[in-house]
Amino acid sequence: MRLPPLSTLHVFREAVRCGGFARAAEGLALTPNAVAHQVRQLEEWLGLTLFERHPRGVTVTAAGRDYAQALGEVFARLAEATQEVLVRGGRQTVTLTAMPSLVSRWLMPRLEGLARQHPEIELRVQATIRPLDLVRGEADIALRLGAGPYPGLAATPLLQEAFIAVASPGFVAAHPELRTPADLLQLPLLHDEIVAGIPEQIDWWRWLRAQGVAAPRRLPGHLFSHTYLTLEAAQAGQGVALASAPMLGDALVSGRLQALFAGCAVPGPYAYHLLHLPDLAARPAVAAVCAWIRAEAGRLETGGEVATVDG
Repeated sequence: MRLPPLSTLHVFREAVRCGGFARAAEGLALTPNAVAHQVRQLEEWLGLTLFERHPRGVTVTAAGRDYAQALGEVFARLAEATQEVLVRGGRQTVTLTAMPSLVSRWLMPRLEGLARQHPEIELRVQATIRPLDLVRGEADIALRLGAGPYPGLAATPLLQEAFIAVASPGFVAAHPELRTPADLLQLPLLHDEIVAGIPEQIDWWRWLRAQGVAAPRRLPGHLFSHTYLTLEAAQAGQGVALASAPMLGDALVSGRLQALFAGCAVPGPYAYHLLHLPDLAARPAVAAVCAWIRAEAGRLETGGEVATVDG
């Protein structure tokens, strides 16, 4: 069979699905120029124009759109065939996608338990900001933060957010003046860029307002691109972070972080959902991972063992 390079097909399909080279590059961990080069290589091989180039972006052509749709069906069948071979060979691979911070702070510390319960399952974790398409077979399971609905998917609410202020024990000891939420206005606050980009999510301004504290337009501190970086900075004593229980992992129980101001948790507008295709019974390995995730979420403790500092 005479086929173009498979890597170019994958990159081209992502560029169509994402609506451009720059967004496709983010999900593929490539540069926009590399994506453009792969697409150009495919166009030269086919002798067709798949994208119209414009000063401010690209637009897929009719031929490109039809080709991408056909490739989607081919890749889905290839994924099914691969899974069938793995199952017959004794290995069962399940692909899970979630935000990098949830993977780092909540999922990773628990994976040893999954390996003990299901040694026959190989979990492939895709930590991406861009949601992967479960319907198209890009992943089997997704953990997503949102309010729903999720058309075409079975959705189970897992973890509800409740935001609290946290800092390292060393930082708390070095700032004995930190007694009430209002005292935070004089201290470095650690800001989460991901949270700031989600409408209605609880940021420092909304959290302080809920405590009856009027915050200025600019607050002191540093801005980080991911929640796990914000919490790493807090553990290093760089300031006070704002986070929900799922993101804190075992940092509170282990004492690496300390919750401030008892009774000041602010519920978030969203919840983490477990998503998968409705035909779960057809995939025993996927069903087993989903059951394990639900059990782990049920064990998450959000109070009682948390040490707090208050006035």
